[in-house]
Amino acid sequence: MATWKRTSGFWVSVILAFSFFVVVEWLIASGTLNIFYVNTLFFMAINVILAVSLHLIIGITGQFSIGHAGFFAVGAYASAIMTMKLQLPFAAGVLAAGVAAALAGLIIGVPSLRLKGDYLAIATLGFGEIVRIALLNIDYVGGASGMTVTHMTTWPWVFACLFATILVIANFTNSTHGRACISIREDEIAADAMGINTTYYKVAAFVIGSFFAGIAGALYAHHFYIIQPSNFGFLKSFDILIFVVLGGLGSLSGAVVAAVLLTIVSTFLQNYPETRMIIYSIVLILVMLYRPTGLMGTKELSSLFKWRKAAQGGMNHGGKNTVA
Repeated sequence: MATWKRTSGFWVSVILAFSFFVVVEWLIASGTLNIFYVNTLFFMAINVILAVSLHLIIGITGQFSIGHAGFFAVGAYASAIMTMKLQLPFAAGVLAAGVAAALAGLIIGVPSLRLKGDYLAIATLGFGEIVRIALLNIDYVGGASGMTVTHMTTWPWVFACLFATILVIANFTNSTHGRACISIREDEIAADAMGINTTYYKVAAFVIGSFFAGIAGALYAHHFYIIQPSNFGFLKSFDILIFVVLGGLGSLSGAVVAAVLLTIVSTFLQNYPETRMIIYSIVLILVMLYRPTGLMGTKELSSLFKWRKAAQGGMNHGGKNTVA
């Protein structure tokens, strides 16, 4: 019974997630959702994967990275090469995207994560621009004109990758390894003094976050038919960063909520191209003025339900609250 109480929240979340999957799959199969809403849903899920993966690097480990679009690009092009050039299955392309992005994260992470703060941000931004410029000059992947990719991304693939990303990063955060990363975020010197291998955990967080960014790249490449280096500029990195900061640094739920809300706002403002970025910026400014710690702060959605239960508890037989 005690075990069930500890895990009941997890299983309720799983059941709700798969119920959502079944409902959406039925809506797509029946044609109730037209192509516009399907594209919005897929783009929303891809943004959530990107936000959650960067949340591990910035929100949990405290490493200020603004080159996430570089790993996104590596995953997109790696998967496209596997499926279009080498004629391998989509599953192989998705796996190759994650592995290629993780290797890129390892290569850039080992030397650059000795840096801190602004210096690390500049190094990761430089990496993202190096990837974009390199892709511009490689004829094998189409150069500036981009690469045409067959549509292979389906809702089951999108849901499976989204579910796996949230599950892995949530469990990593709640593990002893996640606690080590949080201690690095709070005080790296103190964590190092307590015997935590800070370099190891920073690189590990970087590699895991890069892996899932690559997965998002594979889904993106095989849904929007064409990929170009211009899709992965530094502005894309800032978009992903906004998801994490707006949701609340340290809150996985906040990253998910912010990615969903900003994707909806951005999508439905496409009919107003002249004022789209103005309205988008005003929304961001208003949120940050009234919620400077982000939409969720450092809290998770599950903690809100626990708080509500605690508020309802402590009642004696006389109906008086016995908890301060």
